[in-house]
Amino acid sequence: MGGSGARADPGVPAGRAHLVRRTATGALVGSPPLTYRAPVTSTTAPPTAGGPAGEAGRGPLSPEEVAGARRTAGAVVDEVRAVVRGKDEVVRTAVTTLVAGGHLLLEDVPGVGKTVLATALARAVDLSVRRIQFTPDLLPSDVTGVSIWDPAERRFAFTPGAVFAGLVVADEINRASPKTQSALLECMAEGHVTVDGTTHALPSPFFVVATQNPADMEGTYPLPEAQRDRFMTRLSVGYPSPEEEVAVLTARSGGAGGDPLDAVRAVASAEDVRRLVHLAARVHASPELVRYVVDLVGATRQHPAVVLGASPRAALHLLRVARARALVAGRPHVLPDDVQALVAPVVAHRLVTADRGDLLADERSARAALADVVARTPVRGG
Repeated sequence: MGGSGARADPGVPAGRAHLVRRTATGALVGSPPLTYRAPVTSTTAPPTAGGPAGEAGRGPLSPEEVAGARRTAGAVVDEVRAVVRGKDEVVRTAVTTLVAGGHLLLEDVPGVGKTVLATALARAVDLSVRRIQFTPDLLPSDVTGVSIWDPAERRFAFTPGAVFAGLVVADEINRASPKTQSALLECMAEGHVTVDGTTHALPSPFFVVATQNPADMEGTYPLPEAQRDRFMTRLSVGYPSPEEEVAVLTARSGGAGGDPLDAVRAVASAEDVRRLVHLAARVHASPELVRYVVDLVGATRQHPAVVLGASPRAALHLLRVARARALVAGRPHVLPDDVQALVAPVVAHRLVTADRGDLLADERSARAALADVVARTPVRGG
């Protein structure tokens, strides 16, 4: 299938021939796959995968740390919004998700700039980047990697898949089969990949930006609840205003200016991103504000319009991204406004309502339920 059939080799040990095959990884990402002669094993996820570790107990942030973090995050925001015009809040939330150490899901109709946003963010941050175009015939091993028999050394060598990068753009993720979609689960949740019983650590930081079309469009497979829950935030780019659309057409017509993405510069390094994630973990959240987060998430489980409420992971993600939002705004502490501004992007895609048979109605019901929850829940930590 797609050039991935098995090939016989007389030196292959019995029972392992099914692992010897070609992969499409190189074609997918536009570059030859890397090969690990000595696989890197790890049982510990990098800090940005399961949550920043080791920094939260180092005391309050200094004014210099807050100011430096704001400058770095602001530079990334400025680079991206120069390409994604008129979507300042979407861009800022995308960068905030990166600072929080989470993963981002961009969901919208084709042609509104989802891939442009993901690509611009990848170029603005100097991380290793791989782009995977998800298709129905994509295999899980094309994403995670595969062990291939090396006849010269008479052993299996692990060839990493396209997920081995600091920033992975998973384009049209819901066009792949559920089996392939699930290959990202361990990567996103734990920060490593396990193949043939060996665990391979992913780079740190590790950030997935996935795009998808609405699930009622032809040729799509809805993401299961377990995988949607792995995304810290879900954003919709939306249509541009008439003025913004005119500006886009003018900039790209007549061959003037070329591709706007070519002008995006790397303004932050991998070390900068790691530092931002660690600083965000140290942003102060009062006990009252933490309880406010718990109250909001807990209220979704009791709402009459909601069949399946938000999980404790949703509360964890909401607090982490609220800390990151405060840091990006130049504050060493979280406000209730930070939490309220991010409730919909963090929680809405995790809810299942009574209208779950109609995907658009389910989305509307989820957002209406969240608005009701925010309005009815007493504010704490203000």
